[in-house]
Amino acid sequence: MTSSTTSSSINFDLEQLNQQFETAHPRDILAWSVENISTGLVQTSAFNVDDIVITDILYRELKKQTPVIFLDTLYHFPQTLELVDKVVKVYNLNLQLYKTPDVNTREEFAAKYGEALWDKDIAQFHDITKIEPLLRGLQELNTVAWITGRRRDQAVTRANMPIFELDNQGRMKINPIAAWTRKETWEFVKEYGVIYNPLHDQGYPSIGDEPITSKIAEGEDERAGRWRGSEKTECGIHI
Repeated sequence: MTSSTTSSSINFDLEQLNQQFETAHPRDILAWSVENISTGLVQTSAFNVDDIVITDILYRELKKQTPVIFLDTLYHFPQTLELVDKVVKVYNLNLQLYKTPDVNTREEFAAKYGEALWDKDIAQFHDITKIEPLLRGLQELNTVAWITGRRRDQAVTRANMPIFELDNQGRMKINPIAAWTRKETWEFVKEYGVIYNPLHDQGYPSIGDEPITSKIAEGEDERAGRWRGSEKTECGIHI
C-alpha cells in the first residue's frame, strides 16, 4: 500500500516503513525523516517531556533546526511557559508560536468567548485554542510531515498507534517514540540531561492547560489528569 501527502510529490509506503522501523530507536526514525523529508518537516510540541526528548535528538544529535510549533492557548501553566523560554535558549530553537487570533490574554479570551469556556463547551475551546491554530500553522509552514511526541502506553486510545501515518489532510504524521515506554523516555532524560517541566515531578505526567489538568494518583493512566471527569481522551488534534 502506497500513500502520499497532498503537500508534496514524494510518495512513501507507510506499511513498509512501519515494518522497517517498528523496533528502531527514535533517533533512527528521526534520522530517516530529516534525510527523506528535507523541506516541510515540522515538530509539534506541548513541551511535555516526550516532546523535548524528540527536540533534543533533532537539535543536539541530528543538528536539524526543525521548526517547532507551540500552541499558546493562553491557559498554560507558568512553569510550561518558563520551560519554553529555556528550551528556546538551550537549543536555539526555531520556535513557531501560534494562538487564537485577536486575543492576547486570558481576560481578552474570556471577554470574547465567555468565562471558563472549557466548562461550557470543551470542543469549542479546543477548536479555538488548538485545532484552528495548529491547522493554520501547518499550512503556513508548508508542512509535508509533522512529528508528535505520542507513545502507545500513554492511553488505551493510543495502544495501536503506528509510527508513520497520515493525518486527515493527507500529511504524513510521524510518531518516533510510539513504541517507547514512559520508563525509556525518562532513562533518555537522565542519560543526556534533558531539561523538563518541574510539574512532571509533582504528579503531572501529562501537562495541558492549567484549568483542565490535574495531578494523577498512583495506578492511574498517564493522561488521567487531562479533562478529569469527562469522557474526553484527546483534545482533537490527533483525532
